[in-house]
Amino acid sequence: MSFTTPPRPLDVTALFPELAPLARKATRLHPRPGSPTMRDSSVGGPLLWPADEPWPHCDGDHVWDKWTPALSAEDIRQSRRPQAAAEERHGRPQPEGPIPMLPVAQLYGRDVPLPAPPGADLLQVLWCPFDHPTHPRTALFWRSAAEVTDVLAAPPEPSAVQLVTYLPEPCVLAPEQVTEYPHPMELSQDLQRQLAEVSRWEAAGPAWNSAYAIAPHEFYRNELAYASGWKVGGWSTWGLTDPVPRPCPECGTEALPLLTIASTEWDGGSESWAPQEEHTNPTPLPPGYPTANFTMIDIASGYNLQLHACPASPDHPQVELIQ
Repeated sequence: MSFTTPPRPLDVTALFPELAPLARKATRLHPRPGSPTMRDSSVGGPLLWPADEPWPHCDGDHVWDKWTPALSAEDIRQSRRPQAAAEERHGRPQPEGPIPMLPVAQLYGRDVPLPAPPGADLLQVLWCPFDHPTHPRTALFWRSAAEVTDVLAAPPEPSAVQLVTYLPEPCVLAPEQVTEYPHPMELSQDLQRQLAEVSRWEAAGPAWNSAYAIAPHEFYRNELAYASGWKVGGWSTWGLTDPVPRPCPECGTEALPLLTIASTEWDGGSESWAPQEEHTNPTPLPPGYPTANFTMIDIASGYNLQLHACPASPDHPQVELIQ
């Protein structure tokens, strides 16, 4: 399986040379439903977890909404299979004690460039299936895959999941590198003014979409700046808020984008980032699911959960950001 991001409408650095030194590589993950193993990079798949290492649990306070009956992970999986719909069990008692975390992503360095600490080549991301306070709390683990020789065969699962969209559908990945540039609000005032000048864009000829003449910076943001969907690295996306500092909680160094956990691979404003293969052979989705919601995850009603890592030390706590 491979996916190809369509070429961008134009070379933005030819129009705005000041953007060239700001270019960053991002790796689009392109998750699609499949049957990954613990030896594969995946979203929502089994983890290569050492048998002698405790499985992470969340021992925080969990708000129990009695009006939204929670289901077990297996109930949710069965409900996604039309031939074996699970019976919803209303009135499930609130789980007591620490709650086992759910696997969200497993990334091998052989598949995805990672800012791993020395000796590590595997990143594992899990989260609590309850909000803290507005999105699941995440946990990151770096390890050497070669050192995991005795694997945990049956990881624990939470007895209940707050929302069905907090349980990722197992997905295989098709990593692809692309080039990204900063969100307009992260650029200098001078460069923002240049992006707003329609005449600069008109110099690109037919590659310029004149429908953006009222707001040229939107053309830059939607079509040229950064890819949509699940990805590693690149630039932070903004929209829910203006850019804010993301200092490392431990040392204060500005944290950099590590992993974007996306609700959808693209939407109405980012359709140009849909892979070419999806136009000719669309990936099927169950009825009722949003377009391009292949992982069946939904963060805060359609937003992304971005994890930022400290460049001084990947072992420092991650910074979580909803955008």
